[in-house]
Amino acid sequence: MTILTPPAAVLPPLSVTVSAARLTYGGTLLFGDVALHLEGGATTCLLGPSGVGKTTLLRLIAGLAEPEPPTLVEAGDGAPLAGRVAYMAQQDLLLPWLSVLDNVLLGSRLRRERPRPERVERARALLERVGLGGREGDRPATLSGGQRQRVALARTLVEDRPVVLMDEPFSSLDALTRLKLQETAAETLAGRTVLMVTHDPLEALRLGHRIHVMTGRPAGIGPALEPPGPPPRPVDDTALLALQAELLRRLAG
Repeated sequence: MTILTPPAAVLPPLSVTVSAARLTYGGTLLFGDVALHLEGGATTCLLGPSGVGKTTLLRLIAGLAEPEPPTLVEAGDGAPLAGRVAYMAQQDLLLPWLSVLDNVLLGSRLRRERPRPERVERARALLERVGLGGREGDRPATLSGGQRQRVALARTLVEDRPVVLMDEPFSSLDALTRLKLQETAAETLAGRTVLMVTHDPLEALRLGHRIHVMTGRPAGIGPALEPPGPPPRPVDDTALLALQAELLRRLAG
């Protein structure tokens, strides 16, 4: 197993609180007065049917969508979140003219920084961990959809941000690769504040310290379900299978 070099700076856990979140689209209220607390250093998973507003909520926290009053997004230390969030969208958003390695290091390029040697080493180690060792010089056009998503995951993990937002990060992967990369993400993101949107109840139960379900129209977020034990949890854990039934019940409700 590849040993990843530690981040350049060990950042303290940072909680995030969303309150009174509101979204209207085409004159229809999609959600109003939504509240969500992300515990510092923990992974929160958010489930819900398509179109309920999960991605928009992620984008609000990331600062990529204009908040609609009275929406409020606050970091636990009172400082702005800008510059402290890594965001992985549903689409891989790889730049076709860059190599796989340069796509992983894209954040440095966008900040007009020369990547430090330790960051480049970490990027290479992450590519090996996600099964793309030896493909550093390839272009995205030579990769499958699942491989492109793995590059996007490595790009997110290399950023060393205290808050990480992930929108269905494993959706394009086959079952075995998905299980492996869930473990990689859980190990690499330990101690970070993570919000992950997923449609897979079992995935949420494997990775989440806390799991919320977002349903309804206008949508609301239900109380947290907290699986026992630290993530990543075994996929065949009988306790998870029992909790999966509870999550499906909440989704149906």
